[in-house]
Amino acid sequence: MKKVGIIGLGEYLPDKVLTNADLEKMVDTSDEWITTRTGIKERRIAARGEAVSDMAVKAAREALKEADLAAEDLELIVVATITGDMPMPSTASIVQNALGAHKAAAFDISAACAGFVYGLSIGRQFVMNGTYKNVLVIGAEKLSAFTDWEDRNTCVLFGDGAGACVLSEVESGGIVSMYLGCDGSNLNLLNLPAGGSRLPASGETIKNRMHYIKMQGNELFKIAVKTMTEAAQTALNRAGITFKDIDLIVPHQANSRIIMAVAKRLGISEDKIYLNIERYGNMSSASTITGLVEAVKEGRVKKGDTVLLDCFGGGLVWGACVIDL
Repeated sequence: MKKVGIIGLGEYLPDKVLTNADLEKMVDTSDEWITTRTGIKERRIAARGEAVSDMAVKAAREALKEADLAAEDLELIVVATITGDMPMPSTASIVQNALGAHKAAAFDISAACAGFVYGLSIGRQFVMNGTYKNVLVIGAEKLSAFTDWEDRNTCVLFGDGAGACVLSEVESGGIVSMYLGCDGSNLNLLNLPAGGSRLPASGETIKNRMHYIKMQGNELFKIAVKTMTEAAQTALNRAGITFKDIDLIVPHQANSRIIMAVAKRLGISEDKIYLNIERYGNMSSASTITGLVEAVKEGRVKKGDTVLLDCFGGGLVWGACVIDL
């Protein structure tokens, strides 16, 4: 089987910054309350009329440039998102057309905060078995469009952004191991109730604010810590390595307390954990990939280093993978 690695990375973050001080003017909250409980200081908010596909395209172009490929070289585009432009067609179709990647098949996947790792797993298999040569995987979200700005418990958490990578065959290294999981019995802990076929938009769903993200944070916290810990260990076991072999862990950026609790359980020092939650908040499927992009840009990891991605989100779903850069 072919070795598959990342040959290009890209990201896009909207210009608008929403700080905790801004939120203090919108809901009954404070910078101290938000920072203590989440680790978030600010988040990016997409402009009015700026859709998920717009952000995805900008991240994709940066990834293609780094990979030294043209859009015409792509054979598959996978977009991980829960906030697509519209229910149909897929956001990936819109991205394919905007990029001019007319030779590429394209589809979306919905795996919430684990979306990028799920997409990475799918793209890897297509390259590994020789079906496609170059695959573009994108994680992009406009969570601000589905955030209840009157709910002090959730509106402080989410932000917008996009990250992308190009997968191709590599001579050495690459994606070493993958682990994905799901527990649908707890799907009620984090969901967006209305807007689908079960509860189509109606006067009642709008009145009851059912088109916004709902979350039971306390219950999620405990499950997230346990699950992310187990997922990380499973991915390492499948790679045949230990945490001593990992140069950096890039976890999903949902809550700094969750991340530090996972690190403590794994016996990992904080200097091996990459955090950008303070600047961006939770960007769902975009969090892990933008974290990887920025870790590379900041020099936290370089070619030849080994990185662990670890994520958890609504579904409940989770995923972890080991990558040799």
